[in-house]
Formats: sequence, C-alpha cells, structure tokens
Amino acid sequence: MTTTNGGQGQEPSPEQLPQLNVVGQYIKDFSFENPNAPKSLAGGSEAPQINIQINVNAAPLSDTDIEVVLMVSGKAETGGSLMFNFELAFAGVFRIRNVPQESLNAVVLIECPRLLFPFAREIIATTVRNGGFPPLLLDPVDFVALYRQKMAQMPPNEAPAQ
Repeated sequence: MTTTNGGQGQEPSPEQLPQLNVVGQYIKDFSFENPNAPKSLAGGSEAPQINIQINVNAAPLSDTDIEVVLMVSGKAETGGSLMFNFELAFAGVFRIRNVPQESLNAVVLIECPRLLFPFAREIIATTVRNGGFPPLLLDPVDFVALYRQKMAQMPPNEAPAQ
C-alpha cells in the first residue's frame, strides 16, 4: 500500500479537511459625514492628516458558523478642521469546519478579516470619492499583527491557546 502522508495511514477525505467558506457578507453599519461641505471641498495646499482605526470582533452563530465584523473608522483633518469622517462595520458569516480548536481563533481573527478587507476598502474608497474627495485607498492591513496585539491585551487566563 502506498501513502502520500509519510506512512501514517490513509489521507483524510475531503469532508475531513479544514474548510473555511464565506456564507455571506454585508454592511452591518455605515456612516459618512462631510460636516464642513462645501468649504471642506476647496482643496488647500496642506495635506490632510488621516487617522484610521481597525478592529475585529467575532460571535458564534452555530457550531460551524461565525459572524466576523471588521470595523474601520477614520477621519481626515486639515488646518484643525474636519474634512470627513466615516465608520464602517462590514461583516461576514463564515462556515468553519475541521479546524483544530487551538487554531480556530487565529483563523477567525486573521483569515476571515483578510477576506473581508478588500470589500471594506472598496466601500470606503467609493464613499469618500462620492463625498467629493479623492478616493481614500487604505493600505493593506497586517491582521497577524492585529491578532497578536489583541491577544497581548487579553488577561492571561482569558487568552485562547495559540
């Protein structure tokens, strides 16, 4: 008998392999404000200061389904005046099967938001453009670093196994 996994027996069937499926994705909450328009639309010589915050939360829906919410908020200011601000909660329902318990948090808080981010980025870029400004193209996010930061902030007795 020939095996391809180092002689450890039969390979797992497709049903036994780890699976991550997107069941659905949606805007859960969204706000865009341009409080000083039309004055804010007059381009100045000073580059705006842009501040972006990103956070990820997750909640189980069933044994296999988890809702992951990618929250992105930001504001642009120039000369002490607010140009625009936004808050986006972009969510997805993910079906996760056959992932070891010790890897589940990393999958949920790294891979799931990584799949959501390009869609959230496009929503923000389009909305900022429709608000009268050049599109705001967010830089890629290091969700591994975000995950590590979040785990470091948790009390030791609450931190999941990594």
